[in-house]
Amino acid sequence: MIARNFILATAGHVDHGKSSLVKALTGIDPDRLPEEKARGITIDLGFAHLEIPGQINDEPATFHLGIVDVPGHEDFVKNMVAGVGSIDLALLIVAADDGWMPQTEEHLQILSYLGVTRAVVALTKIDLAQDEEAIRSDLRTRLSGSPFAEAPIISTSVPSGRGLAELKAALAEVLQSAPSPRNIGKPRLPIDRVFMLRGIGTVVTGTLTGGDFHRGQSVVIQPTAATARVRSLQNHNHEVETSGPATRTALNLPDAKSPADDRGIQRGEIVTLSEFGDAGKIADVLLEKSDRLAQSKAPAGRPLKDGTRVRIHLGSGDVAAHVILIGQRTLEAGGRTLAQLRFEEPVFAFAGDRFIVRDWSEQATLAGGIVLDPDPPREKSDSRKDLLTARADAPSDPVVFALTEVQRFRALPAKRVLVKSRFSADEIAAALRTLASEKRLHLEGAWAIDAAWWKEIRDRSAQAIDAAHKAHPDLPGLRVQDLKAPIEKELPIPELFDLLVRDLVRDGFSQSGMTIKRASHQLRLPPQLQTAGAKVRQALSAKPFDPPSRKEVAPDVSSQQALRYLVETGEAIDLGQDVVLLSDSFQRAAEQVKGFLKTRGSATASEIRQALGTSRRVLIPLLERFDKDGLTRREGDKRVLRH
Repeated sequence: MIARNFILATAGHVDHGKSSLVKALTGIDPDRLPEEKARGITIDLGFAHLEIPGQINDEPATFHLGIVDVPGHEDFVKNMVAGVGSIDLALLIVAADDGWMPQTEEHLQILSYLGVTRAVVALTKIDLAQDEEAIRSDLRTRLSGSPFAEAPIISTSVPSGRGLAELKAALAEVLQSAPSPRNIGKPRLPIDRVFMLRGIGTVVTGTLTGGDFHRGQSVVIQPTAATARVRSLQNHNHEVETSGPATRTALNLPDAKSPADDRGIQRGEIVTLSEFGDAGKIADVLLEKSDRLAQSKAPAGRPLKDGTRVRIHLGSGDVAAHVILIGQRTLEAGGRTLAQLRFEEPVFAFAGDRFIVRDWSEQATLAGGIVLDPDPPREKSDSRKDLLTARADAPSDPVVFALTEVQRFRALPAKRVLVKSRFSADEIAAALRTLASEKRLHLEGAWAIDAAWWKEIRDRSAQAIDAAHKAHPDLPGLRVQDLKAPIEKELPIPELFDLLVRDLVRDGFSQSGMTIKRASHQLRLPPQLQTAGAKVRQALSAKPFDPPSRKEVAPDVSSQQALRYLVETGEAIDLGQDVVLLSDSFQRAAEQVKGFLKTRGSATASEIRQALGTSRRVLIPLLERFDKDGLTRREGDKRVLRH
């Protein structure tokens, strides 16, 4: 038997029978406040649950529905929005005696802004209808152009029980094609209720999305970043070890402050995990204003102006903000635009989250939107606009979001890309691999790097090394520190320089100590020293085992510079005590001494001097060098080979 969890929320005008219908379907009265009982209307969110049988791919299934019953009165739309931010299915309720009403329309727009695409319409109080077919026809007309244009319409009557079975069947039919709630490993519980229980402590409830919570888990409450531990969990009054996405979940957080305390937990806050970062006071977004408002003369139909102070409903929260439109002064009905929301208090959001914009007085729903970047820079720029436009055109594409994220920061640890997003770690990793295969990103170690920017940095580094070779062909290369100094200023973090050097070394360059060079670079004397170098070589090679002293070989500045170059490049060897040999001469001397000692077993310095045909001035520092290099060992006044 397949079992799936989903969240259903009611929607519709006040007094159209939402709560009565929920009670008839579930046996649970969602109205829990004394004032609701007294006034006969829903004021705050109510909750119930329902299990209905169905099928998925011709296999029997059970759908476990967590139901959120919302208020329909215009004064409580803010409570309604708090309950529908994470739902899979809407139950849009219209009374047959009233028909389509203002809050029916507003609730429909809110659901559309929030990306809800599945609904069943319940035509309640059907026993009061004068002309049922006319009412159904009007409903279908009203739904046209909305995501629910083809939604089933079920006529119902709570007193008689008419249509209740058909309504359950319609819900099951719609849900059989609904995707399973996504578990992306990023649990978030927007809090819609907080209360204290004697001996238990603080309890919060909400609709869990994005991942699992389990008993004993450490969590944070955003935006305050307060920490807590989950002592226990419940789904629909049943204790569980783990709770997953699309479930109504209650968390017992005994070490969290109660709502009565200063900075205690409040509705609108979010229970999540610490690795997803902190709240911020700015978000870059895509705003859209429903074309259904085009003919409206109500406040909701007026253009939304740049700089307007509004209320932003995100999750179960309700926060004041100013809307900064990008590229235009107003947003008309039917239009969409990029914008920046500047909140008056921190907000915890993910890229991909949907939200509602209501006017400051909470009388009208003005627009809806999608978060494109929850942690943007404050300033605007053309490149920033290009990034946001790309995301706005593909709000569900992890490849687009990953590319723009890395382009923004130039380089990021791959595990930190899109952490605050509605994409899973697997989706992000796959997106990075795709971008790397397309050469749009460069994956270097644990880092994801913008390929175009990285190429520019590499090209300039290569040019700097080549310029050093051209200016100083007598030097082995460019000092790493001299390469680092100008480049480091452009790197997001210093550690990237080591990755840059590693990348260069893999592609035609080599590093030796603190010097980096092109692998093909051959040392040579600069033109002004080539004549002097030739004279030094000639002087050293004329008597290879008994060359003149350093002062005789290099009597002037030019020849001294040439000799220094030969020593630094390894063409000559400085034995100290004013003795310099060409490297070839040194190697030949070593081979001859080695052969001489193999034959003799041991020999004095005088005997070795005679064998080489050199002077004591040269021989003594030469033998000391052989001792140091491990070729020979001194025993008394003789030398032997070191085995």
